[in-house]
Amino acid sequence: MISALLLSFGVIFVAELGDKSQLMAMTYALRYRWWVVLLAITVATTAVHAVSVFFGHFLGLSIPTDLLSIFAGLAMIVFGLWTIRGDSLDDDESQKATRVGASVFLAVMSSFFLAELGDKTMLATITLATDHDWLGIWIGSTLGMVAADALAIAVGALLGKHLPERVIAVGAAVLFFGFGAWLLADGLVGASTVTVVATVSATVVLVGVGAAYIHRGRRQGRTGGQSTAFADAC
Repeated sequence: MISALLLSFGVIFVAELGDKSQLMAMTYALRYRWWVVLLAITVATTAVHAVSVFFGHFLGLSIPTDLLSIFAGLAMIVFGLWTIRGDSLDDDESQKATRVGASVFLAVMSSFFLAELGDKTMLATITLATDHDWLGIWIGSTLGMVAADALAIAVGALLGKHLPERVIAVGAAVLFFGFGAWLLADGLVGASTVTVVATVSATVVLVGVGAAYIHRGRRQGRTGGQSTAFADAC
């Protein structure tokens, strides 16, 4: 088990360096408390690699990854829109949003879980689990990924202390959209026409609804600001 643990730790740690998961971890750390992000990533990674070990060791099967990548891409677009929507909050609401625990935890955990399904680290874990001790592979692969993402979180947390809030929010949103496009492209390679049309339609709807929601929130924010100014003048 120890040899399987060390092997999987090394393989997954190296595979994660420069991967989109590391960039995602850094992006989340720019916006939210580092320990919430790290805990959510740990839970998501543990679950994903449990699935990998189950398929690789006990079933010896591979899983379809195209649809998983598409769902993950759509999730990234939603989170990018959510990040932009946060720019319309006032100072008090922004502080509350930063302190949020459960919603941020669930968002980070679910997005990482979806993004890692079908990723090269999951496929590597499945491959390793077919010929090595499953428990060692599970523990080692989880620790390897968490360690690599922890480095990215440290960088993100450090950058977050030296960048303006609006720059961080816009940059994070751009990165989330980039992750979404990356995952959608992976999922649509070789996909059928029906799948492509359905994915493009879903993306357009998400962006349209998100843009309308953002516009509405900013309009309400301006109205609230004008009302406050009028009250102060009185």
